[in-house]
Amino acid sequence: MDSVERPNWAPGDIDLARPSIARVYDYWLGGAHNFAVDRAVADKVLTDVPIIKTIVLNHRAFLRRAVRFMLSQGIRQFLDLGSGIPTVGNVHEIAQATDPSARVVYVDVDAVAVAHSRAILTGNELVNVLQTDVRDAKQVLSSPEVQGLLDFDEPIGVLMIALLHFVPDAEDPCGIVADYRDALPGGSYLAISHAGYEEGEWDPAWDEAKSVYNRGVSEMCFRPKREVEVMFDGFELVEPGVARLPLWRPESPDDVDEDAARFISFGGVGRKA
Repeated sequence: MDSVERPNWAPGDIDLARPSIARVYDYWLGGAHNFAVDRAVADKVLTDVPIIKTIVLNHRAFLRRAVRFMLSQGIRQFLDLGSGIPTVGNVHEIAQATDPSARVVYVDVDAVAVAHSRAILTGNELVNVLQTDVRDAKQVLSSPEVQGLLDFDEPIGVLMIALLHFVPDAEDPCGIVADYRDALPGGSYLAISHAGYEEGEWDPAWDEAKSVYNRGVSEMCFRPKREVEVMFDGFELVEPGVARLPLWRPESPDDVDEDAARFISFGGVGRKA
């Protein structure tokens, strides 16, 4: 028996007494699909690493800007890899606000994220949710969820938002990107956001914050900007290239504060010729 009332978006096989990283992120993003146990974990991490919420919000803001840019270029179908719970400012809401016929496939390996996503998205026939490991591009791309909704004769927008910094070098993040790139038709776009820094600027003071995050949330790999740029091999970067997240096509001068030039995450969007 759950100690909290189960809302209709929380599937019966999900343990509401255990925290979920997907729901922790939902809370940080201002979503409503989380519980007290998730908020307790989230607040503990914020106590130790206050900047984490700003970082998470900037990755989400970049996602929104990247999707809107792709829509402006005619993209009407999206593959969101490592999507988590589709919460505030999610892909299908942005895309379908522009074109109600836009299609989206969300992919995540996390059973909690997928179960919540399916419950939330019930009734939207233009959105599919796939539970699998995004590192296996062949499995993702050949799945009924992807093949049944996305048309590979038309350009696709692929989103890898706050994803690849959870993939260690030993698992070849660039190779994972290349597997998706090779399957995409010309005119497709790729958006990547990634925790990182410029060569020589790593501040030893960040080590403790990184350690706290790794213990409390998940192991993360910070990479220098040049390594993020390499991930776009085979894509033509759109202006302004790989940039600090707040500086990638900000929607307003108010979105760029005095710390933007040292923000410890980068983002970029590339087009496959």
